[in-house]
Amino acid sequence: MTLAPLQPLRGVRVLSLALNLPGPAALLRCARMGATCTKLEPPAPPTAASADPMAQYSPAAYTALHAGVRTVQAHLKTSEGQATLQAELAQTDVLITSFRPSALDKLGLGWAMLQARHPQLSLVRIVGAPGARAEEPGHDLTYLAEADLVPGTVLPPTLYADMGGALMASEAVLQAQLARAQQGLGVCIEVALSEAAQWLALPRQWRLTTPEADIGGQHAGYRVYPCADGRVAVAALEPHFAARLCQVAGLPERGDADHMRAPATHAAIASFLAGHTCAALQALAEAHDIPLHTLP
Repeated sequence: MTLAPLQPLRGVRVLSLALNLPGPAALLRCARMGATCTKLEPPAPPTAASADPMAQYSPAAYTALHAGVRTVQAHLKTSEGQATLQAELAQTDVLITSFRPSALDKLGLGWAMLQARHPQLSLVRIVGAPGARAEEPGHDLTYLAEADLVPGTVLPPTLYADMGGALMASEAVLQAQLARAQQGLGVCIEVALSEAAQWLALPRQWRLTTPEADIGGQHAGYRVYPCADGRVAVAALEPHFAARLCQVAGLPERGDADHMRAPATHAAIASFLAGHTCAALQALAEAHDIPLHTLP
């Protein structure tokens, strides 16, 4: 039986002024949790459908990010735009922004000003770095580098800090609603992308994923290996999974850490996997209940 998705934000009205990725991704999460979501954007240039840079460099991503989101255009540096904004805020429970604090103050959106005018409104303020560093320029790549998540010169395969920050921002919307239910007033929660990167980096800081660790490459059952027509990601970490991997590879049916860390075990498993196709390995995994994923 398929369970119906929870809608913990049903009836909650969320307004976002945030452009690019973290804010819209957070708003999409809120929409999926049942919130009524609106995004206020600057007026679009004559040759574009939106002023959000995402609409220019990835129209497909922009479209996906705004599914189920109502979009309003207003120039916040004009009296007309401010009137539109205040009308939206009057019927909003949580505001999401991604401006620097100084820019928020210039737009009349500093927390003290918002609280005085809309006491039940909560603010989720997405910034690059926390506190005094919130005015510093930065991007996903710089925050990942600061968290020691950019080894070498190869770019990360996805935007971890942005997407991690979006998850933290949607979590903050839930926190804000809980806090308002308890105390009757809105709250201000700051979400820093650099802190999202640091959160994602904790396993590395704990040395769980460094080269000398089991899930950093020392355990023969937790690695990516070449196979006959591609690659295979093997995640037979637990002793019972590791023992099954050894069994199909023709090794002693042992899954203890000492056996799985031995160079001879690494070599034997690598040799076994190299001689099989992705299809054959997938069939073996299904027959013997081994966690792996083939990459033809």
